[in-house]
Amino acid sequence: MQPTPPSTTPADTPAPARPARFAIDPAFAVGDVDPRVFGSFVEHLGRCVYTGVYEPGHPSADEAGLRTDVLELIRELGVTVIRYPGGNFVSGYKWEDGVGPVEERPRRLDLAWRSTETNRFGLAEYIDFLRKVGGEPMMALNLGTRGVAEALELQEYANHPSDTALSDLRVAHGDKDPYGIRLWCLGNEMDGPWQTGHKTAEEYGRLAAETARAMRQIDPDVELVACGSSSQAMPTFAEWEATVLRETYDLVDYISLHAYYEELDGDRDSFLASAVDMESFIENVVATCDHVGARLKSKKKINLSFDEWNVWYLTRFQDAEPPNWEEAPRLLEDNYSVTDAVVFGSLLIALLRHADRVTVACLAQLVNVIAPIMTEPGGPAWKQTTFFPFAQASRHGRGRVLQVNVDSPTYETAKYGEVPLLHATAVADEETGEVTIFAVNRAQTAPLPLEVDLRGLSVARVVEHSVLADADPEARNTLAEPERVAPHAATGTELDGGLLRATLEPMSWNVIRLG
Repeated sequence: MQPTPPSTTPADTPAPARPARFAIDPAFAVGDVDPRVFGSFVEHLGRCVYTGVYEPGHPSADEAGLRTDVLELIRELGVTVIRYPGGNFVSGYKWEDGVGPVEERPRRLDLAWRSTETNRFGLAEYIDFLRKVGGEPMMALNLGTRGVAEALELQEYANHPSDTALSDLRVAHGDKDPYGIRLWCLGNEMDGPWQTGHKTAEEYGRLAAETARAMRQIDPDVELVACGSSSQAMPTFAEWEATVLRETYDLVDYISLHAYYEELDGDRDSFLASAVDMESFIENVVATCDHVGARLKSKKKINLSFDEWNVWYLTRFQDAEPPNWEEAPRLLEDNYSVTDAVVFGSLLIALLRHADRVTVACLAQLVNVIAPIMTEPGGPAWKQTTFFPFAQASRHGRGRVLQVNVDSPTYETAKYGEVPLLHATAVADEETGEVTIFAVNRAQTAPLPLEVDLRGLSVARVVEHSVLADADPEARNTLAEPERVAPHAATGTELDGGLLRATLEPMSWNVIRLG
């Protein structure tokens, strides 16, 4: 396929007539998708836990107080691993407050979100919740106001079988079997001045190393995530990672990344290109990790845990009146539009395009708080627009990610310069022989013709072309209209002689399945 010189046009004007193109071949792969990439995050923040996943007395609540309507939606979403209990919350959290008889648990001030924490939902409830949704635990440790001793005590309580003070305490609390938590976060966003117990890179690196070393004395096979930068925009970015990894490189398995995106000052063109920043962030962290590895003459590769990512209108939260120590206040309840869902899908594509190094990722968060699932206390639960790209990617994005090098018309953005209108990846499922293309058209008002050369693949038909788009880019699902937005079937998509032809609707998320 001969490349065509790119043309540049604003995303809100008609795109060039020439199509976007790429070729995919099974001989050229990025890497296998780790199912943990389809993880999420439950923090004691706002209504994520209380009246989100947990609401005793709700008509759908089970005997443990979990909302079964929410559990059903989480299973449909396809979440694999769930990070808990924070987030900023964890840096002031005493894990002991959340174990034992619920009626004896203390009420505490949560400094992170200026709320009152009742501790009615704690460690045992989290593990029960995971078992019911089929999720794997990812436990965050408090390295803000606590340290090595408390981390070891939690590890012993959770994972040791019996015959020690803390493991027998777990048994006495009703859980004979260990929880088997394998994946642990060594703190949260410790580079951030907003974090309770904020530390310098040197301070945190030493604490993380000592915690990791001690935890491996209990269990050498635990998987540990060191805190990376809270965003690529942090003034200490990259130097933070380098300093922390010099202390922890041989003791940890992952370094974390966090990133949130929002439309600012009406600059929708740049917002639609948010994944440009995400991919840059990933590649810069990989480069930093590998540089430290080279300096240490280590053959080990540090993988990436992108354990917080989403569209989040942070400026709205910063401009709002802070809570006044309420229980489960309504915080960060962003209602997502079709535009937000298209950007969200593009972020998923960015993660898949780096499957060789991003092997854990957590959508932040799961219910009510910047979430794909919303609830009303005592009322219904429903899907936000962002629910659909995640569920489709989790269902059809398992297998091997193939290299996709796009030849696309471009457009100019204020934040990222010249950006392709097409953002895409492809995943081959070797068991079924199915290939799925995930594609976003960033053009605001113009359709984008697409041609994909598939001659290296043994696919013969289009199984499905699903589209999330709407004539109203602000369309969204609400309590009043919970089914206003949903994916629909595209028309005209065809596969002929190894060439796929499709038209991507303006500002759309597309899933094209080939069998």
